[in-house]
Amino acid sequence: MLATEPRVTTQEDELDRGATTVAPGTQRTCALTRKEQPVSEMIRFVVGPGDTVVADVKRKLPGRGLWITATRKSLTEAVKRNVFARGFKRNVKVATDLPAQTEAMLERAALDALAVAGKAGLAIAGFAKVEAALARNEAVALLHASDGAADGKRKLDGALRRIREETDGIAREIALVGEFSGVQLDLALNRPNVVHAALLAGPGSETFLARVSRLVRYRTGQSPEAVSAHAPTDGA
Repeated sequence: MLATEPRVTTQEDELDRGATTVAPGTQRTCALTRKEQPVSEMIRFVVGPGDTVVADVKRKLPGRGLWITATRKSLTEAVKRNVFARGFKRNVKVATDLPAQTEAMLERAALDALAVAGKAGLAIAGFAKVEAALARNEAVALLHASDGAADGKRKLDGALRRIREETDGIAREIALVGEFSGVQLDLALNRPNVVHAALLAGPGSETFLARVSRLVRYRTGQSPEAVSAHAPTDGA
């Protein structure tokens, strides 16, 4: 029986053949590390107007795409090593602040999804209403404004712990999200002074949580499942 030869990654492998070829579960080759990964753990880049490289965070932009592992550290290294010119096989313009631009786009995409969830009636704001949603085991996510007072966060997090203890841990799994400021939450949910919010189950909430996971992964390099670790409590 012949041994299987190791797969050799070429520059041609680094480019996809367009956004329409990107199906769920697809794997692509990172142009920086030359390793294959699921597209859920990567960010697609295309060459836009003026030969400028732009992030395609929603994987919909036309043209052939090049993929980078979805962390700020990886993208910073890719810019530093001139990976985009090599991958696209042409002279392209890469902004020195591309990592910051990409982070802003990921953040905007998450907030857009939160706005959609809010319009669909899946968002509840206000301490008392959020506490009640937790008590009824209706919430799939608990949101704290990153600049909100620590006392409210402690109380709601404590309420969540008590609910889990009283139900022997069978309460619905709830993601904790603390990535956004109060102003950002106000704008996304179209209501003033949002410090705490809860999301109910629904497609809009699922989309928001998936996008927040990508944002957390980009910022920290941790797995998407680590969202709950980024809701600071006790003033942290």
